[in-house]
Order: sequence, then C-alpha cells, then structure tokens
Amino acid sequence: MNIDVVREISMEVFRTMVYLSLPVLLVSLIVGLLVSLFQAITQIQEFTLTFVPKMIAVFVTLFFLAPWMGKVIINFTVNLIDKLPQLIK
Repeated sequence: MNIDVVREISMEVFRTMVYLSLPVLLVSLIVGLLVSLFQAITQIQEFTLTFVPKMIAVFVTLFFLAPWMGKVIINFTVNLIDKLPQLIK
C-alpha cells in the first residue's frame, strides 16, 4: 500500500463525508439565517430562540434523510471492502 492509495481512500472518505453532511448543514444554515432575520426584525434577543428551531430542523432532516445516508455509507463500505484485495498489493 503506497501513498497514492492512501490519498485516494482519504479523498473518497472526505468526499463521502461532505456529501452526507451537506444537506444537514445547509438546513441548519438556512434556519439560522431565518431566525437571525426574525430576531433582527423583532429585536427579540433570546438565546433559546436560536437553538430550538435549529435543533428541530436538524432532527427532522436527519429523520427523513437517514435511509439515504445509510445507503450511501453502506455503498461506500462495500466498495472499500471490494477494493481491499487490489489495494493491499
């Protein structure tokens, strides 16, 4: 196993990680922006107002995307296990 193989595997890991985390992060960002806009308009400065909507949005997103995320992780793992004999050479 040489450095090119390690680099290829690590790039695939990071690509999969970003692919999986991007929807949740985008939802959190959009909800955070909307809550900040609401706070700026109404001048309500409550700390729990920022956490609760984001937590609910992230949990709902994870609930609906969990099957897709599981399929992506399983496909990644199966592909990595299938490549192992070639990578060890």
